[in-house]
Amino acid sequence: MFKFFETLVDPYCDYNEVDAPPTKLWPFMREYAKPFRKVFVFATIMSIIVAAVEIGMIAYMGRIVDLLTGDPSQVWAAHRTEFILVILFVLILRPALQAFDVLLLNNTVLPNFGTLIRWRAHKHVLRQSVGWFENDFAGRIANRIMQTPPAAGEAVFQVFDAITFSLAYVLGAAFLLADADPRLVLPMLGWLVLYGCLVRWTVKRVGPASQKASDARSQVTGRVVDAYTNIHSVKLFAHNKRELDYAKEAIEYTRETFQQEMRIFTLMDVMLVTLNGLLVVSVVGWAIWLWMQGLASVGVVAAATALSLRLNAMTGWIMWALTSFFRQLGVVAEGMETIAQPIDLVDSRDAKSLSFTDGKIELDGLSHHYGRDSGGLDNVSLTIAPGEKIGLIGRSGAGKSTLVKLLLRFYDTEKGRILIDGQDISAITQDSLRHLIGMVQQDSSLMHRSVRDNLLYGRPDATEAEMVEAAKKAEAHEFILELEDPQGRTGYDAHVGERGVKLSGGQRQRITLARVILKDAPILLLDEATSALDSEVEAAIQRTLYGMMAGKTVIAIAHRLSTIAEMDRILVLDQGRIVEQGSHRELLAQNGLYAGFWARQSGGFLNADEAAE
Repeated sequence: MFKFFETLVDPYCDYNEVDAPPTKLWPFMREYAKPFRKVFVFATIMSIIVAAVEIGMIAYMGRIVDLLTGDPSQVWAAHRTEFILVILFVLILRPALQAFDVLLLNNTVLPNFGTLIRWRAHKHVLRQSVGWFENDFAGRIANRIMQTPPAAGEAVFQVFDAITFSLAYVLGAAFLLADADPRLVLPMLGWLVLYGCLVRWTVKRVGPASQKASDARSQVTGRVVDAYTNIHSVKLFAHNKRELDYAKEAIEYTRETFQQEMRIFTLMDVMLVTLNGLLVVSVVGWAIWLWMQGLASVGVVAAATALSLRLNAMTGWIMWALTSFFRQLGVVAEGMETIAQPIDLVDSRDAKSLSFTDGKIELDGLSHHYGRDSGGLDNVSLTIAPGEKIGLIGRSGAGKSTLVKLLLRFYDTEKGRILIDGQDISAITQDSLRHLIGMVQQDSSLMHRSVRDNLLYGRPDATEAEMVEAAKKAEAHEFILELEDPQGRTGYDAHVGERGVKLSGGQRQRITLARVILKDAPILLLDEATSALDSEVEAAIQRTLYGMMAGKTVIAIAHRLSTIAEMDRILVLDQGRIVEQGSHRELLAQNGLYAGFWARQSGGFLNADEAAE
C-alpha cells in the first residue's frame, strides 16, 4: 500500500529544462507542481470530504442529544439500524477516508515534492558557470538548495492539510448552523470577518519577516562554512576571535530577525484568543437564547456548542498553518534568489559536439576583462599548431589564467573568438570541449571520496589496471597503498577528506596528475603542475609529464622557468598582451622580459616583484 502511494509521482521524471526559470513565486511553484496536478486534485477532494465528515459527526451528535430526550426504552428499538450503520461508518469508512487523505499527503506529496525540487535545483545550479560560483558562498548556495525543498513541500502540505480543509470546514459549519436556524450564522459570519482581518494582518507581515530571517540564516551558514573551509588560514593567523566576531555579527542579526518574526506571532496569539472567546460566547449564547424562546432544540444547542468549541480549537491550528504556509513561502522566495537565477553561460541552440582532428588552437582578437576596464586579456591573437608545446609566463595579473579559463569556456569571451580545429568553441557543447582537455591546476583540491573515486573522475570507465598504472606514472601508487582513513578503509578505498585535506600538498598533486594521465585528453593544460612537489619527485614527474605530452597540444603556465625551458615555444604575457614569444634560447637572445625573469630567478622561481622593478 505504501509503495503504491510513494511511487505515484516520479520526482526524477523528464521535464522541459530551461535556462531561465520563473523568477516570481507562484509561477515558480506551478512549474515544479506540474507532475503533481492529478494528485493535488485528489488531495483537494479528500480534504473536502474529510471536513464534511467532521461536520457531519458534529451534526449527528446534535441528533443523538435530541433522541436521548425521548423515552429511553424506545430509542434502541426505533433507531437500532441507524446506530449500527453510524458505528460501522465511524469505525471503518471514516478511518479509510482519513487513511487515503493522509497517504496522499504524507507518502505521495511530502517526500516526492521536496525531492523533485532539490533534484532539479541542484541540476540547475550545477549548470551555472565557474564565475557564478566564484561570486557567492558555497555554504549559502548549499543551504538554499537544502532548505528550499522542504519549505516548498511544507507549504503544499499546508494547502491541503489545513487551508483547503479549514475552508471546507467553515463552509460546512455555516450550512449546519443555517440548517438549524439561519440566525445562528450571523455571529459566526461576524467572527469570520474579524478572523479574516487578523489573518490578513498576520500574513502581510509574516512573509517578509520570514524571508528576512531565512536570508539571515543563510548568511550565518555561509560565514560558518567559509571559516571551516579555510580552517588552516584561521589557525595559521590565530584568528579564532576574529572569526567568532564575524560569525557573531551574522548570528546576532539572525536573532534580531527571528525576534521580529516572533513578535508577530505573539500579537496574533493574543488577538486570536480574544476573537475565539467572542465566537464561543456569541454562537453558544445565541443558541441558548433560541432554545429559551422555544425556537431551537437541545440538540441544536449541543451541536452549536460542539461546533464553536471545535472552531475555537481549530482556529489556532489554522492560523499557525496559514502563517507556516506564508513563512515557508518566504523561505522559498529567499531560496529562489539562488536556484531561480538564469544560467549565465549556455550552449547555443544548435551547438554540436567538438569534432577533434589535430588539436590546432587559434585565438583571434581575444579580449576579456571580467567586465572591468583593466586586467584579463587585450586583443590577443595566437595560433598553436597541432601537437605544439607552449609555455606561458608573465607577472601576476598578466592574463595567463584568463587565457586558460576562456579556453575551457568557464567564461564567454567579451571580444574575439577561440577556434579548435577550425571550430568556434562558443558554437560547440561545453561538455564535449572539456572532455577533450586535461587540466592540472596549482590548487589540487580533491573530492571528499575515496582515492579510487577521485582517480576515476578522470575516466569513469577505466579498468583497475589502467587506474593503477596512471597512479604509478604519477609516482602515487606507493603512498596510496599506505593510506588508511579513520573508518579503517585503506589504499585506493581510503577517503581523502574535504578538498583532500588528509593528504599532503604533494600527495594531492600526484593524485591530480594521475587523474589527468588516466583521462588521456588530446589537449593538455598545466597550471604550475609540479609546484607542490619536492625536487626528487618533481624530476620523476617531469619525465612522466614530457612522456604524456607526446602527440598532445600543450599549454603550460609556470613561474619556475626551468619546467618550461624545453617547450617548443614560450609566450610572455604582460598587461594582457603577448609581448614576446620564441624558444628559450631565442628569448634569452632578445634580452627582453623573459631574459630578465630568467636572470632574476632564485632557486628556479620567478621573482615577480624584482621583475616588475
